[in-house]
Amino acid sequence: MGEPAAADQHAADGPGRRSLAQRMLDAVEKAGNRAPHPAVLFLWLILLVVALSVVLSWTGLHATYESAAPGPVVGRPDYPGVTTQPSLVFPPAALHGPPVHIVLQTVHVRNLLGADGIRFLFTSAVDNVNNFGVVGVILVAMVGIGLADEAGLIAALVRRLVAVAPRAALTFTVVLLGALSSAVSDIGFLVLVPLGAVAFQSAGRHPLAGLAAAFAGVGAGFGLNAVTTPADGIVTEITNEAIHLVDPGRSIGLTADLYFSIAATLLLAVVVTVVSERLVEPGLGSWTGATGVEHAQAEHAQASGGGPQAEAQGLRLAFYGAAAVVVVVAFLTFLPGAPLRNPDTGRFFDQSPFMDGLIFIVMLLFLVAGLCYGRGAGTLRGSAAVMAAVTRTFAGLGGLIFLLLVLAQLIACFSYTNIATIAAVHLSDALGRADVSALWLLLALVAVTLLLDVVIPGAIPKWAVFAPIFVPLFLRLGVAPQTVLAAYRVGDGPVDLITPLMVYLPFVVLLAQRYRKDAGVGTVVSLMLPYTLVVAAAWMALFTVWYLIGIPLGPGAPVHVPRLG
Repeated sequence: MGEPAAADQHAADGPGRRSLAQRMLDAVEKAGNRAPHPAVLFLWLILLVVALSVVLSWTGLHATYESAAPGPVVGRPDYPGVTTQPSLVFPPAALHGPPVHIVLQTVHVRNLLGADGIRFLFTSAVDNVNNFGVVGVILVAMVGIGLADEAGLIAALVRRLVAVAPRAALTFTVVLLGALSSAVSDIGFLVLVPLGAVAFQSAGRHPLAGLAAAFAGVGAGFGLNAVTTPADGIVTEITNEAIHLVDPGRSIGLTADLYFSIAATLLLAVVVTVVSERLVEPGLGSWTGATGVEHAQAEHAQASGGGPQAEAQGLRLAFYGAAAVVVVVAFLTFLPGAPLRNPDTGRFFDQSPFMDGLIFIVMLLFLVAGLCYGRGAGTLRGSAAVMAAVTRTFAGLGGLIFLLLVLAQLIACFSYTNIATIAAVHLSDALGRADVSALWLLLALVAVTLLLDVVIPGAIPKWAVFAPIFVPLFLRLGVAPQTVLAAYRVGDGPVDLITPLMVYLPFVVLLAQRYRKDAGVGTVVSLMLPYTLVVAAAWMALFTVWYLIGIPLGPGAPVHVPRLG
């Protein structure tokens, strides 16, 4: 979040000679920033995808595989009253088919310059953007977060945090909060990554180091978490359907990898803290821009005209406003039959309006707190000031929105060609035929997942292809399904920090430009590359030791099971 004036400042070179690793990262940054503007880069990648689709479709490249697909939902047409518009009335949840089922699929490379491909290019552009969820997520969330930032609430909260938190624990705290944030979906990218930068700036440290540490915690920790997340339910269902291909009487639960996930999350926080403080932050040099709590307090006093007393009053009102939102949401969620519970199951965590509405809830929380803070601190006087604050927030998102529009077309075109799916199938088939021990095969699965994560960042699409292949294979080798899933989780997160198809990468680049005007994709990739390499190595080492010792991966979830057949 940071002040705009900070964008004119640059990090000074640190004292002494730069290490070999730092010089290599400098080379990565220079090479990356010499590339065209990210929007132009995405356009070139679209042209490359088009060319590949033409060439590979001519070769007849295809793949046949078993995949986890959504189960059928039975509905009946209903014409209530005299309306001519049909609607679907769904049966109770108990009558639904399974959430996923295994199907045999054959896919070919689809030519984007063939008749169907050209029709796709011309007719899908608007749908590609409408279906690209991150655009809506950012626009909705930034209504509240942007207003709170413009009002001064974010800076005030960070100043309080920095004032009471030990300096030595700041990095670890930022990283751990980022890793845990995946329990509430994508909110960590929008809230904790900018907060990490502001927290470091307020402590007199380089804000790009805080941004990188928070991004590493949120991005790498998205698949492995110390608490159960919404994505866990989906990957567990896919795993169980893969198990039922060979053993219909066996299944795993949501907590099958819980012990391992807790250990991996804590290791992530430690590793990212060490990499940040020993490699990334020294490489950035000293921060010469706006810095320190005293400077920020003086700046805020000038803006509000009230100084620390006005800030304290604003924080008090913000707390009351946020508490009121929490009480209302709790009333709508936790009471029996509350509207934010799942109407069929009564749950409020799994597939419920509460979980689907988290982005709106976070927006509302920041919006109300920001309005209350602005009134108490005197930074937002009247509706005109409020609208001006929101307008400034959206004005700053213009370049990001355009980047996301182009990225949406790239991802849609790449998905249409089936190239990534075919590559995943052929790589997994090659691993399945490899005559190696189970441990080496598991580590190879981790490596293939890391590789494919460059082009398929999402955890669920890859697992839908991998699970029906690897879960039965490892069951025949006496390796439990939860062990295979843990290996997959190890490889699924680290590369998300550097792949250009990571949907929040343009947002992180935009944040970086607040503190360094010339920051680009190369800047962010060079910052995040050490985290990707070290976290991947550390998690692979943890998995290897865990496997060799044979510690249960979760409650009642051993590493090994009796061989099938």
